[in-house]
Amino acid sequence: MSGSTTAETSKERLRLWLRALKATRAVENAVRENLRRDFATTLPRFDVMAALSQYPDGLKMSELSGVLKVSNGNVTGIIERLAEDGFVAREKVPGDRRASLAKLTDTGRAEFAAQAAAHEAWINAIFEGVPGDEAARIAESLDTVARQLEDKD
Repeated sequence: MSGSTTAETSKERLRLWLRALKATRAVENAVRENLRRDFATTLPRFDVMAALSQYPDGLKMSELSGVLKVSNGNVTGIIERLAEDGFVAREKVPGDRRASLAKLTDTGRAEFAAQAAAHEAWINAIFEGVPGDEAARIAESLDTVARQLEDKD
């Protein structure tokens, strides 16, 4: 009997992963479309601004790449476009001629605040069918999975 329970549990966990992946893709697609429609921007630009909003003193490009877990090349192009739009300022790092620091401008902080508020409202609407206590329980379960995988690194 325990063998069938283990096999059943394994199948349920596989179904959970597939449903989580399907839901994640659907939510991400909705967010991408909303950002494009409402702010004429992209999810990578939003992600860069979100990361910079957490570091008011700015980040070196290599640090920003590390925070976002993407290559320096990906970040550099996005930062250049955000700077052209007046949302990000680039400053030289004292003592390091090759490094530059990226930080949100006042305009960038205001723009990101508007985007972040809209993003929160979109996510709230998308998940309106999930009660708060259930959302907290699911989030904790997903955190457990993430921690297990991080511990293996």
